Amino acid sequence: MIIFVDMRKALFILFAVMTIVVACKPKQTEEHGPQLQYYTTEKTYDIVSVTSPAPDAEVRNVIFLIGDGMGLEQVSCAWVLNHGKLNLDNMPYTGLSRTYSTSDLITDSAAGGTALAVGEKTANSHVGCNPANEPLYSMLDKAQKLGKKTGVVVTCHMADATPCDFCCHDDDRYHYDAIIADYTECGVDFIAGGGRDYFGSKRQDGRDIVEEMKAKGYNYAATEEELMAAQLPVLALLADDNLPVAAERGDLYRNMTARCLDLLNEASGDKGFVVMLEGSSIDDWLHANDIEKAMEELLDFDRTLGDVLQWAAADGHTLVVVTADHATGALTLQDGDLEKGEIGVAFGNDSHNGIAVPVYAWGPGAQLFTGIKENAEWGSLIASFIH
Repeated sequence: MIIFVDMRKALFILFAVMTIVVACKPKQTEEHGPQLQYYTTEKTYDIVSVTSPAPDAEVRNVIFLIGDGMGLEQVSCAWVLNHGKLNLDNMPYTGLSRTYSTSDLITDSAAGGTALAVGEKTANSHVGCNPANEPLYSMLDKAQKLGKKTGVVVTCHMADATPCDFCCHDDDRYHYDAIIADYTECGVDFIAGGGRDYFGSKRQDGRDIVEEMKAKGYNYAATEEELMAAQLPVLALLADDNLPVAAERGDLYRNMTARCLDLLNEASGDKGFVVMLEGSSIDDWLHANDIEKAMEELLDFDRTLGDVLQWAAADGHTLVVVTADHATGALTLQDGDLEKGEIGVAFGNDSHNGIAVPVYAWGPGAQLFTGIKENAEWGSLIASFIH
């Protein structure tokens, strides 16, 4: 009898202890999970409606847009913010791009952009050259040799990796003096972005690269007003460093792009043109884990894409390709509301990752831009339409 009572007491105590343990176990709530950043934009917009030309139409112009750091996760967040629509939705053909470099599984913008620009992988930190520091020439160089006009329009300073991938050659992306000096020989007809200081006051060698380029015939613009009046060839440096953030610059990037397309089209005739447009600062704010600024940059990039698609649809002979050099921030979309246009996100790091990034294509020839390829293969495919 005593044993039976003791067993009942023991079972009662065990049950009580288990109840306390279960009750005290932390719940999987935001309090114990990742700290989410929430954001809702005030600048939603309608997307364009365009009709793609015949897939076998002649390709005269190539417009290549790079969203720096823009992976599928970033695009998904922007899609929610704009209530389930982006101009990217107009792109009928999609693929995936593997981004690793010859030196690292996780690429940097130098190697990632060079692979897209020249159609050949290289090592991290290398802009426009192979791992042996031998120069590699971009699709813009190919276009120039064929008599086409060329352009580069970015929101970053011109010493940043991606524009240099298309115009310069160095095994160290931070050799700013040498890299900026390469612009004097690049031959690109329309160059627009930020970075005045890198052409003069920040230089260690005392050279004034703006004056050197003016001596070569470039028309220099330091303001948007001067850019709108300038004729080819154009060097437009509209800020000392990067351009102002999207929330402050208004339609500046869109206007720079429109001016580029109009001037190149007018001057190129039937030969056509090739231009690289970069949403550079998407990456900067993802590195900073600032979802508000990163998303406003991506939405501005998408609005610019809408302008490009309308221009290309009216032209009828323009291939438009959009991709990224890599994804940044290990971003995850973990909460939100599509109807409200709200996102709740967490960042996993302040650097790049190795996840494949999307490729989008529109226009004649776009049907070939499907499947999974290396970033260099996508670059070669784009270049194959330059003839």
